[in-house]
Amino acid sequence: MNLGVNTWVWTSPLTDRDLAALAPKVAGWGFDVIELPVERPGDWDPARAADLLTQLGLAATVVLVMPPGRDLVSSDTVKETQDYLMHCMDVAEIVGSHVIAGPAYSAVGRTWRMSGEERAAAYAELRENLKPVIDHSPVRLAVEPLNRYETSLLNTVEQALDALPEDAGLALDVYHLNIEEKDPAAAVRAAAGRIAHVQVCGTDRGTPGQDRFDWPAFTAALRAVSYEGPLVIESFTAHNQTIATAASIWRPLAPSQDALAVDGLAFLRTL
Repeated sequence: MNLGVNTWVWTSPLTDRDLAALAPKVAGWGFDVIELPVERPGDWDPARAADLLTQLGLAATVVLVMPPGRDLVSSDTVKETQDYLMHCMDVAEIVGSHVIAGPAYSAVGRTWRMSGEERAAAYAELRENLKPVIDHSPVRLAVEPLNRYETSLLNTVEQALDALPEDAGLALDVYHLNIEEKDPAAAVRAAAGRIAHVQVCGTDRGTPGQDRFDWPAFTAALRAVSYEGPLVIESFTAHNQTIATAASIWRPLAPSQDALAVDGLAFLRTL
């Protein structure tokens, strides 16, 4: 599996200037992939990014962002959200990403109680509203279950498999799996054939490997289901007010953000 890192480790929102500074460092450390968030259309130029990454020999993955106001369920902003997700797919095609990944269903932090019937109706609405997005592009949509504190809609792999249309993939994030799954490796095996993207970090959102997570079992499960995508380190900086608040990062998670990336890469190479 190729190894990558998300630019959120250092900055938010990503800009052309940020990427020009970060991408050479990421390539020099030996990463195969750099992950590019599309927080707002126009924050960075995908054609310019594609040229830069080609020069550096880096592949790209693209992640979507669901702040308040982006929703595909029980919302009057469905059309705007679909347009945004289609834009992310267009960006992904330009930079050569085979996926866009993230919680493509509801704004992060939006929670509400649902009966069984209400949940079933929400899942049916989600499937209907995802269809035009999935049909828009050959780029695969990888939908990410989040932990219970960030959403009440999709928390587990089982729920995601129940909710999503068959042509949608799953994005699995170790941070959320560690909170919500009784056995993360078993959850990986249950999602066989559907896993389109995997993000990794320590259980405290810090450096992979500097925690108590069962990494050998997790990566063995990924190999057993023939996952062929990258493992991408996703963490965040406490030094950016917007992202620190959104991700609840109140303290440094490593000696430095560079150390988080470099030490995480060294650990993942041992698996």
